[in-house]
Order: sequence, then C-alpha cells, then structure tokens
Amino acid sequence: MAEDVSERRVVVGVDGSQPSYEALRWAVRYAGLVGAAVDAVAVWELPGLYGWSGPAVDMDVDEEETREKMSRELTDVLGPDAAGSVRTHVVHGNPADVLLRAAEGAEVLVVGSRGRGGFARALLGSVSQHVSQHASCPVVIVRSGKR
Repeated sequence: MAEDVSERRVVVGVDGSQPSYEALRWAVRYAGLVGAAVDAVAVWELPGLYGWSGPAVDMDVDEEETREKMSRELTDVLGPDAAGSVRTHVVHGNPADVLLRAAEGAEVLVVGSRGRGGFARALLGSVSQHVSQHASCPVVIVRSGKR
C-alpha cells in the first residue's frame, strides 16, 4: 500500500459485516468532503495457520476469493460508480496489525464498531478497540444503524 505520502487518504476496514459497510459509506462521504482517496482494506487470515502443521488450503485461492467477494460487496454497498473510485487492498495477516500499517500517514482510519466475530453485545470489537488505542492517525468507529 505504498502510496504518495502527500496524497490525502482515508483508510477503511471492510470485513463483510454490517458495521463495516456503514464504515465504508462514512469513509466515502468523508473522503468526498476533504478531497481524499479511499483505501478499502480487507484482511484475510487462516485460523491456526501458524501452528505445527502446514495450511490445509491453497492460500492463493483464499486471497482471490476474498478479493472477488470484496469487489462484489463494494459494488452492492456503494453502487458501481462509487465502488470504482475506491482502491482495494486484500492483505493476509492479523486484521488490527494490517489496518494499523495501512493507516500510517492516512488522514483517518475508519472501522465498524464490531466485525464478524466476537460477542454480538460487545460495545466494540477487538479490532476496533485495538486500532483506536494504537493508530498513528485519528480513528472513526462507526456503529451500524441496524440492531
């Protein structure tokens, strides 16, 4: 994600959850107001990948599947015109760590309040809580309007 450091960027985490879709919409609106580019980041991780055994799946296939799903979701959430203006990044790794690295030098990092995992009643998800405490830029945590 090596971008021009003079360019204004808004980084948004997208994980397929309703709160991440709300965060994506917020990021696109904000970027339009401040004249920034939007970098949507999807992170894929294989549970147990770092254990004693090798991966049981083809990692390239998983990355491509994540990339295709992200493209469909951006179009569904934003419409084809707006989705085309969003730069997409699919990265393997720990979601919080990847988002923190992607947000270095960004105007703002935008995440949903809760992702796909964890407890439904939790105020913040583990990723949103972690990035809010460790990001080098402002963090906006967007709650989903649906309950």
